[in-house]
Amino acid sequence: MNAQGITRSLSAPARWRPWEIAVWLVIWIVPVVLPQHAALINEIAILGLFALSLDIVLGYAGIVSLGHAAFFGTGAYAAALFAKHVMPDPLIGLAVGTLAGALLGVLTSPLIVRGTDLTRLMVTMGVALVLMELANRFDQLTGGADGLQGVVIGPLLGNFEFDLAARTASFYSLAVLFIVFVIVRRIVHSPWGLSLQALRDNRLRLAAIGLSVNARLSIAYSLGAALAGAAGALLAQTTGFVSLDVLDFHRSADVLLALVIGGAGWLWGGLIGAIAFKVLHDVISAITPQYWTFWIGLFLVVLMLAGRERLVRPWQGLLKRKDAGSGNE
Repeated sequence: MNAQGITRSLSAPARWRPWEIAVWLVIWIVPVVLPQHAALINEIAILGLFALSLDIVLGYAGIVSLGHAAFFGTGAYAAALFAKHVMPDPLIGLAVGTLAGALLGVLTSPLIVRGTDLTRLMVTMGVALVLMELANRFDQLTGGADGLQGVVIGPLLGNFEFDLAARTASFYSLAVLFIVFVIVRRIVHSPWGLSLQALRDNRLRLAAIGLSVNARLSIAYSLGAALAGAAGALLAQTTGFVSLDVLDFHRSADVLLALVIGGAGWLWGGLIGAIAFKVLHDVISAITPQYWTFWIGLFLVVLMLAGRERLVRPWQGLLKRKDAGSGNE
């Protein structure tokens, strides 16, 4: 293969494929065709963004985490407090929530660049538990167990009010998800993103060629934290309410389950997992409200034991072969 062919092969994954464009068109059409499910679409978009943030940390950087809800909750509280005490504009509040998550990621990143995976699990979970206890203690500011009430979000772009049917919320969350997806897609297919995947596969080899391992881990962790903060801010703005639930362990567990279902290390995995998890949750909880967690758990076990390799890997392999073929043309 000549130099031109090599360049095309390396740049092929960065190009948008027809099926990706088609999927996004379908995603945008769904809220228009099914307006009665706007609230569910909004939840899926928020979970998809949350899963995308975890995919950067776990799927691309290889940082195991059980406390990703720390950044989600921080972004939610930051956006809600900003709207209540400073300014109700949703876009500025979204930026505040994103920056709050990023700041927490920068501050806690030194804790995860060293140690084993078990250490990282305990540290990330510990950070989330500490933040949850702080939010409970400072109840005069956060509302404690009763939640932060009185959060009023202004109209989007000055014209679109957040209605009870969640029409505006669904399009708002989908727009943020799409913009973030485009940006992250560009990042992971850049030279820095490729080096991040090399770090995940073999840290010693990356260090041997003179690249900084800790710096890449810190940046990836902070980027994932910022996106998780954005997801939390969206939840606070579209619901107008924040409680200790945004920092609870089940948030970290749910997003991890969504990412496992869809596939880590593949940007579409977080979106697919979010859709599957939320739809299953909505359908099963309507049938058996008391035991929906059992059935989702059973589905996950079956998926891991029998269906994961057969259902997900062939699609990923097929898409990679198509990309390789287009790069050799």
